[in-house]
Amino acid sequence: MRILLDEDLPRRLAALLVGHEVSTVQRSGWSGIKNGDLLERAAVGFDVFMTMDRNLGFQQNLAALPIAVLVVEAVSNRMEHLAPMVPAILKELNHIPPKSLRRIGA
Repeated sequence: MRILLDEDLPRRLAALLVGHEVSTVQRSGWSGIKNGDLLERAAVGFDVFMTMDRNLGFQQNLAALPIAVLVVEAVSNRMEHLAPMVPAILKELNHIPPKSLRRIGA
């Protein structure tokens, strides 16, 4: 699965998502782009957009895009809070359908 990590997630998280092709908003050259435009760009080359933005589902029409969104609801975006969530994230990534929004965590 091709995954794009939002700017609010640490780049180091990519290394823990074993079995998936992971890139970051920064590596794609899309830093600072607003969510609507970012999702449209991501939908072209990625299967899943991972973010910590809990409001994304209320702000965007996700059904209009082929990409799935996985919202990680952790205490913070520090690796000490995200690393324990990786097994649940990987499990969800294996079952997340296109055009859906799933939440994982708190």
